Amino acid sequence: MRIGELADVVGVTTRTVRHYHHQRLLPEPERLANGYRTYTLRHVVVLARIRRLTELGLGLAEVRDVLADEAGKDLAEVLEELDADLARQEAAIRERRARLRGLLAAEGGLPAEGPLSPELAELFAGMGDVSGSPMAVRDREMLALLESTTAPEDREGLLAALRGALGSPEAVAQAHRAYALLDELADVDVDDPRVAEAARVLAECLPAQMLPEEGVELDSGHSFLRAMYADFAPGQAEAIRLALGIVARGRS
Repeated sequence: MRIGELADVVGVTTRTVRHYHHQRLLPEPERLANGYRTYTLRHVVVLARIRRLTELGLGLAEVRDVLADEAGKDLAEVLEELDADLARQEAAIRERRARLRGLLAAEGGLPAEGPLSPELAELFAGMGDVSGSPMAVRDREMLALLESTTAPEDREGLLAALRGALGSPEAVAQAHRAYALLDELADVDVDDPRVAEAARVLAECLPAQMLPEEGVELDSGHSFLRAMYADFAPGQAEAIRLALGIVARGRS
């Protein structure tokens, strides 16, 4: 039996047969005097078993364990491990689908910064339409970034801080005022008197828990802050720097 005939019988390609040879799953057949491989019924049986095992979801290394006499793993043990792995994947898929359903069912639809956690999406929805404020749009992007990069054990603390900062009509109004003042700084110098006023209002909105850990320089020693300052106009960056300083001094 030639390699093409073997592949046709089992329902695989000749390339697959050669790959299984390369992976030492399928024994190499004897060669005729003309150099052609000649396959036997034993090769058909082994190749068909490899196909059945891979269709169950086994990787080639697991198939090798099943086929090898010295592997110490019988088929039942390998299939039990596969079943446990599939169960974990199934649970993860259910969890992801539940999160997707929650996002799709959120009031007001998906935010532009999405996907977000339901908690942060709820806070954003409570702030109303902020699309007319470039600073508000950037702030929401920044908050979404912080949530996605915060360690799981610290995430609830971040959300609690945000709820304290944005969880009441008064806090939302204060945030909108800060956004408006910062928007006005898009084309002003750092020594414009409006910079200090915007910093004062912004500082009243910022929860101290969201500042970098104690000991980090708020001016130049923190790469994330440097990148953030560079993304704003000079007057806006100066107002943010001053606001962070106000909050830091109040924390100490």
